[in-house]
Amino acid sequence: LGKCLLSPIVLAAYAYNRSLSELGPGGGTEGEPGVLCQLFAFLMAFFGLAPTLLLLAMALECWLSLGHPYFYRRHLTRRLGATLGPAAAGLCALFCALPLLGFGVPMQYCPGTWCFIRMAGGGPRQLGFPVLYASLMGLLVLAIGACNVSSMRHLYGMARRQPRRGTPTTAAAAAPRMEELDHLILLGLMTVLFTICSLPLIIRVYMGAFAADFNENADLSALRFLSVNSIVDPWVFIIFRTSVFRTFVRRVCRRLNSKKATLKGPSPGKDSQFCPLGW
Repeated sequence: LGKCLLSPIVLAAYAYNRSLSELGPGGGTEGEPGVLCQLFAFLMAFFGLAPTLLLLAMALECWLSLGHPYFYRRHLTRRLGATLGPAAAGLCALFCALPLLGFGVPMQYCPGTWCFIRMAGGGPRQLGFPVLYASLMGLLVLAIGACNVSSMRHLYGMARRQPRRGTPTTAAAAAPRMEELDHLILLGLMTVLFTICSLPLIIRVYMGAFAADFNENADLSALRFLSVNSIVDPWVFIIFRTSVFRTFVRRVCRRLNSKKATLKGPSPGKDSQFCPLGW
């Protein structure tokens, strides 16, 4: 939804060879953001924060279902899950609308096709919102990382508790073990990607507010990192949850196992597999 709303505005700016402030009404004074620029800044802030809240809800659900299944079964319902999305969106919309009311200043970034909250320069009224925004983002990143690490620990423990190769229940245990390890790899990759894409914006806000470091190019790079997450994340989920990825990993494992067998020779009675059971 964020890409569908923001991309046409950027494409229109390039098509007409004008900045966002010049495209929309207002913004007649130099440096003053127009209505379209303010809307763009609001949407950028909203679609940076709202998906993060939803990711936190998903991470909490994953952690509770794996680590506290009885509590999860008793207290988490479909109705609660259905209300979390609109509630998170409403809270984010109210919070991100504060710059439109004067708490924070929307700013147009070079080359005139980006608008976001001013992250450096100005007084407490101008820099209070970006610091609050970055602090909230930082807390969400830490909470999501903690929940995902705990979930990965539970998944790893579940995979280790599966029967080893050669036991009578091997065939029945292979599929569940593979599924647990699939989730483990996917969760780890998405956690690393999300953290890498979110941290530059948080760092730039604190540097601009407390170190008076006004660097528009660095701010723009941080915004690009933030937008990359929403582009790459779905592809990571699609690729690492398909049979293509499993086939690739299976081939790599067979190659490693064949090389080990060639170097050391067969070792009957021992598990010479590089990869976990089921891969």
